[in-house]
Amino acid sequence: MNTRIAALWRCTRIDAGLTLTALLAALAGCASAPPRQPASPVSPDAAAAAPAASAAAVAQAPSASPAQVMSAEELQARCLAWAQAFRPEARAAGISEAVLDAAFGPLQCLPKVLTLDRSQPEFTRPIWAYLDSAVSASRVKQGLTRLAEPAVHAALEQASASHGIPVHLLAAFWGLESDFGRDQGSVPVVDALVTLAVDGRREAMARRELLAALRILQAGDADRARLLGSWAGAMGQTQFMPSSFLSDAQDADGDGRRDIWASLPDVMASTANYLRRRGWRAEEPWGQEVLLPPGFDPLRADATLKQTSAAWAAEGLRPADPQAERLAPMGDAWVLLPAGSRGPAFLVAHNWQVIRRYNASDSYALAIGLLSDRLAGRNEGVRASWPRELQPLSRTQLQAMQRALAEQGFAPGTADGVFGPATRAALRAWQRREGLPADGFPSQALLALLLPMASAPETSY
Repeated sequence: MNTRIAALWRCTRIDAGLTLTALLAALAGCASAPPRQPASPVSPDAAAAAPAASAAAVAQAPSASPAQVMSAEELQARCLAWAQAFRPEARAAGISEAVLDAAFGPLQCLPKVLTLDRSQPEFTRPIWAYLDSAVSASRVKQGLTRLAEPAVHAALEQASASHGIPVHLLAAFWGLESDFGRDQGSVPVVDALVTLAVDGRREAMARRELLAALRILQAGDADRARLLGSWAGAMGQTQFMPSSFLSDAQDADGDGRRDIWASLPDVMASTANYLRRRGWRAEEPWGQEVLLPPGFDPLRADATLKQTSAAWAAEGLRPADPQAERLAPMGDAWVLLPAGSRGPAFLVAHNWQVIRRYNASDSYALAIGLLSDRLAGRNEGVRASWPRELQPLSRTQLQAMQRALAEQGFAPGTADGVFGPATRAALRAWQRREGLPADGFPSQALLALLLPMASAPETSY
């Protein structure tokens, strides 16, 4: 371990009640104090804090786009001009003049879409807080109630039989995406996509999805009034983007329209088709919670380190569920530590990646898996404890961590305050260099260690 960090680590008794400011002050005092032996080993994630940042760590606010600084009237005029300029491209793609008139005649630019698209919350909910809501007892109860309805049961069974997707997995997507159909979004999709295109930051995506939305109108699957969804353009009871609708939506009730807003057979068949086309393996589960053997190296919890569940069992991994005799059969499985080495562990494989094709978030994928298990009556939730005493880093603090890692020669990517794969890999590499458990989980304690080291020369003690 680096002599400087070793001395700081020995000197400071990390307390989960300390703020980051207090941690930094304690570490600053340690830098000039002689080392002392700790009474017992201390985990690097043992600190949690109310977020606080030094002046040096304050990030610049994102600059406003041209569309954001306009008045509502100017924004509306720009949307109308953009739509007019887009018409030749749409005509060339085969969209009729009648459809273009129906789509763009009542066009209204939506300033709230820009506000939502640009909003960057300073704090991201930790995974356990997200799961408390996503897989709550009330949601499970509501899901079981809906599953008992004959029409819902029939639609799910039909989709499952046709596409090989488990009934309860489809129900989990339905529950998370629209609260079992109750909250599909009420934003006009054409208006939202034109607004995003005018903003310019995501114009290529917005143009592509707008053209797909126009094709939906031309095919007669929905009219403009039905084409409602989220501010980002996701539609229906399982929130398909227009391009996904074109490639995956199905008319399962035989009425000649693919209706993901009101037809349960269409909703479930379309969702099942999406998952099947992304390679869902019917013979494998999404994953399962596991118990790790003593001394398990967190570095082995990596999506690039894949082997069969039988091979993991040979290393000492076993199911967290005491009723399960052995690990579920999975090929190319890896260990996931979504809250670092102090939280629950999961073994996931191919189907986990299929779920992430729907939403590229580990929190989301875990919520889908856990909710599907609860609806199927397979378990009562996560058995291991989450490290709830840990407070999340703010966006500003994550930017400070990214800058500190970059200054020490690691590659965390852009200092944008988003904890993505590059930042996680850089943090794990730094933890490994310093002899700390390399779980890649950002904590107040690790940030407190990183900040004093940034710009500081190596010191011998």
